[in-house]
Amino acid sequence: MRLFVFGAGYSGRAIMEEVRDQFEWIGGTTRAADKVNELKAAGFEAFLFDGETPGTGITDALSKATHVLISIAPNDTGDPVLNHHAKDIAAANPKWIGYLSTVGVYGNHDGAWVDETTDCKPVSKRSVQRVAAEKAWLDFAEEHQFAVQIFRLSGIYGPGRNAFENFKKGRARRLVKPGQVFNRIHVADIAGAVAAAMQHPSTRIFNVTDNEPAPPQDVVAYAAELLGVAPPPEIAFETADLTPMARSFYGENKRVSNLRVKDELGYTFRFPDYRIALNTLIQNYA
Repeated sequence: MRLFVFGAGYSGRAIMEEVRDQFEWIGGTTRAADKVNELKAAGFEAFLFDGETPGTGITDALSKATHVLISIAPNDTGDPVLNHHAKDIAAANPKWIGYLSTVGVYGNHDGAWVDETTDCKPVSKRSVQRVAAEKAWLDFAEEHQFAVQIFRLSGIYGPGRNAFENFKKGRARRLVKPGQVFNRIHVADIAGAVAAAMQHPSTRIFNVTDNEPAPPQDVVAYAAELLGVAPPPEIAFETADLTPMARSFYGENKRVSNLRVKDELGYTFRFPDYRIALNTLIQNYA
């Protein structure tokens, strides 16, 4: 059992830690040379991969991999892993391939519920690229008769990346757009759900998201309550100073169902809503 991870970042590292005891060897890629020693110190083999050219040593590592996880975003040229290492993965004939995608592929549904059978209507360029990358991986799976599982993730948070950090850095804001909701997912539940899915190899799409789509301003207000501080004033979305990317997030309004993960994988979410998660995370900020 050998796992190779393209993109040992926030989510990739959490998954590597989650399944560490299940594998004899785990290796992962990073774009940053200074992260190589960090991965090695954690007990993982590290490889540099910038997505522009094949990474040194990756072909050999993939030849022995039984499981491959992709946690790298596509770009204008397509999926970097398929562009540079598709033949290596095909030759390895892995038992399982996992691809981390985003619920952004669904686009805007005006607050309605969506599930894995809902048609994708991507709005932003990055979501359009994700839909194309998902199709490329599904085509790759069909061509080579591999099991490829696609995990559509909602807004990721967890230790070091949460509402408390925004307060700590003075960046907490309560933006209000009437009717707007978002789903979220704690990084520990990404790791847990992917680990559960590894036990059931199949070509399948899973939404990995919490139980409760909620207005973003509610999360900020609850974090303020836990911190014992006054919540920041409400700011109307129309008048807010936002980057084009931040503003585009608010153009996609939907409620994402996680029933397939629960029913088919038997997974129980550790942090099913933001309140449970924030009550745990506050311990690091007391």
